[in-house]
Formats: sequence, C-alpha cells, structure tokens
Amino acid sequence: MPQYATNKKAHFEYEILDIYEAGFVLTGEEVKSIRAGHINMAGAFVTFHNDEAFISNLHISKYKNSNPKKEYEPERTRKLLLSHKEINYLRGKNQEKGLTIVPLSVYTKGPYIKVEIGLAKGKKLHDKRKTIQDREEKKTMGRALKGNY
Repeated sequence: MPQYATNKKAHFEYEILDIYEAGFVLTGEEVKSIRAGHINMAGAFVTFHNDEAFISNLHISKYKNSNPKKEYEPERTRKLLLSHKEINYLRGKNQEKGLTIVPLSVYTKGPYIKVEIGLAKGKKLHDKRKTIQDREEKKTMGRALKGNY
C-alpha cells in the first residue's frame, strides 16, 4: 500500500477528529501521473455540490508521455466516491462552526487509488506551539537514547 502524497501541513494546522477513506474519479493519464509521484496536496480541500463530494485544488501534473495536443487542467475539481450516508454526515459536520474537511494522504489499495480525508478542527496558535515543543522533545529524547547529544 504505497503512499504517493501526504498532507503534512494538515496535521500541523488542524486537529484531526475523524478519518474516512474515499475513492475519486481520475482519468488514465492522472493515474499514471500519480503513480509516478507527480501529485501535490498543498491547499487541497473538500466541497459539496448537489449531494456529491468534490476535492478541489489537488494538483496532479500532466503525465509526461501523454498526448501533447490534449487540453489538461492539473487542479481541476474531482468527484469523491463516498456513500450517501457519509456524504450527508460530512456535509452536516462541515456546516458546523470551526470544522472543515481536508485530504490527508493519497495511496493505493489493491488496483485503486484512494484518498484519506479527515474531519478537522483548526488549531489555535498555542496548540501549534505545543505541537512544535512535543516534536522537539521527541527529537531530543531520541538523540539521548542513541548517545548523540
């Protein structure tokens, strides 16, 4: 189950409350491009339109061996494949104040490419400082255990 991209910023900016797995609609060129590692999740987000979920701002570069004459939009909106129950639940949570839905990672599961999305709550500045402090303490303890002061 190789991971092609992770949204590291999401874990720093948001507190992840719930995680969901979803498929998403891709073209053949996009699948090949993702498998080659040409995907960027920075700034991606999930929106809802007409009882369907979409992922926006997910940048998938054009596959280098594709038809050069064909029009291609790297940041087009792509449909997420979720059940109606999950869509209705997430739409309700998305409308609550302070909650948003962000993509966390893109990976394969069997022959399919999946995206992991998380229901997230924005962190305050002091929460981010705490995250940085915990990360630094973890690094220091790891160095001390190895003997590299």
